[in-house]
Amino acid sequence: MLWIKALHIIFMVTWFAGLFYLPRLFVYHADCRDDPGHQRFLVMERKLYAIMTLGGLLATGFGLWLLAGWHWPLTEGWLQAKLALVAGLIGYHLYCGRLVRDFRAGNNRYSGRFYRWFNEVPALILIVVVILAVVRPF
Repeated sequence: MLWIKALHIIFMVTWFAGLFYLPRLFVYHADCRDDPGHQRFLVMERKLYAIMTLGGLLATGFGLWLLAGWHWPLTEGWLQAKLALVAGLIGYHLYCGRLVRDFRAGNNRYSGRFYRWFNEVPALILIVVVILAVVRPF
């Protein structure tokens, strides 16, 4: 099980790297005014979203394996709270995919300022998830 835990952490880090960087690309893309820059951001966003999706799927898969092996049934409050936050991160991830598609279609609706605030969401969730997993306050 320790190998599964290690793989879960490795792919969680991969996923979070994308969750941190993709919204930062959105900041720069929203402020971009030239076509070559716009095209470059489209490629970067698409590729990063694919990599972070793979990381998220593998982190989730190994996390489910850990749940089945160590924490079933889900009676621990810290774990229930963590899983609720992970569900929120999955929603955030899927919304990032929608934003990638909006940029590709030329339908970006938001400013760089919006994306600067949007970029903070996964960092705040990460802090709480790590505290829940390490301290287990409930």
